[in-house]
Amino acid sequence: MSDTSSLPFLPFALPEIGEEEIAEVVDALRSGWVTTGPKTRRFEADFSAFLAGESGHAQEFHSIAINSATAGLHLALEALGIGPGDEVITTTHTFTASAEVARYLGADVKLVDIDPATLCIDPAAFEAAITPRTKAVVPVHYAGLAADMPRIGAIARRHGIRVVEDAAHALPTTCGGRLVGTLDSDVTVFSFYANKTMTTGEGGMLVTRDAAIAARAQVMRLHGINRDAFDRFTAKVPSWYYEIVAPGFKYNLTDIAAALGIHQLRRVRDFQVRRQQLADLYDRLLADLPVICPPRPAGGDLHAWHLYVIRLTDDAAIGRDALIEALYAAGIGCSVHYIPLHLHPYWRERYGLRSEDFPHSQRAYERMLSLPLYTRMTDADVFRVADSLRAALRG
Repeated sequence: MSDTSSLPFLPFALPEIGEEEIAEVVDALRSGWVTTGPKTRRFEADFSAFLAGESGHAQEFHSIAINSATAGLHLALEALGIGPGDEVITTTHTFTASAEVARYLGADVKLVDIDPATLCIDPAAFEAAITPRTKAVVPVHYAGLAADMPRIGAIARRHGIRVVEDAAHALPTTCGGRLVGTLDSDVTVFSFYANKTMTTGEGGMLVTRDAAIAARAQVMRLHGINRDAFDRFTAKVPSWYYEIVAPGFKYNLTDIAAALGIHQLRRVRDFQVRRQQLADLYDRLLADLPVICPPRPAGGDLHAWHLYVIRLTDDAAIGRDALIEALYAAGIGCSVHYIPLHLHPYWRERYGLRSEDFPHSQRAYERMLSLPLYTRMTDADVFRVADSLRAALRG
């Protein structure tokens, strides 16, 4: 075991920003167009082309850039007509954004447990929770591993339920050989937050094949205005007139952020390869420790490896909280994904939730922690984390 006492702090996450991204941001600043404009349009077109892949049918996909994945989920449910009296089902084992967007619209949330093997929403629990009020489901692709979308989609179709994928962790994840974002869901929403597999600092992308959903989201993204500012301010004839057709939101992505996204998207497959290498190294180094390493995708699918989440086994010498403290003492940042929603006061009190209602999420939460995983890490960094884990777990 190597001595890590004199090493600098190893953060939980860092973005990888290259010279191309920097140059594109500078170009946006110099252009004078810094809010939603030509670079955002280009980023949206590039994203549709990325999803289309070799088929070349980018026009199949409507990609709408927004300032967060939370905004995208809100826009998606609004466009689907979700409102008071409706129910939206999602997993308890997620960040609150997956659920809170339904409350924005006055709908109720039904939380369900996870599959203990994948840590994604349990399709059987989803089906058991359906009532006549259920109008949508929000499956979460946890840590970069795809949820069981064939089963979820089949259940949703049988019951006439709309599907909005929370793909905040899932670029470029595949499911059944198909890229998440190209599945048969109504809407897919990606996140480009600072620690995600690609970043625009803050930001996200709403993707749909449905032109009506796209049109509604496009209008609601910016105050319910029926014309984009870019169209109005770049027209060669006076075109100052616009109309408010709905009480919309302020969810647009800026050109400064989109400038980052243009080049991050070009690198996202290389990012996935490096994340995969780091995850493989973690798996090898942790194999003899009292931990459960993250699940792998079936059938040769891609895992985006947004997170590397381990779970302590029952014979671990110390508990999760003590282990986090030991890692921090060794100069290593880590986190927990997530404190399940059923433990938070708002969700617990509003819906009378109990830990025993979600045994798989509760058990996973009590034993899990997320280790550093990002493309700027070196193999030596992974060895350092593994050494520190070994020292803490073996006392």
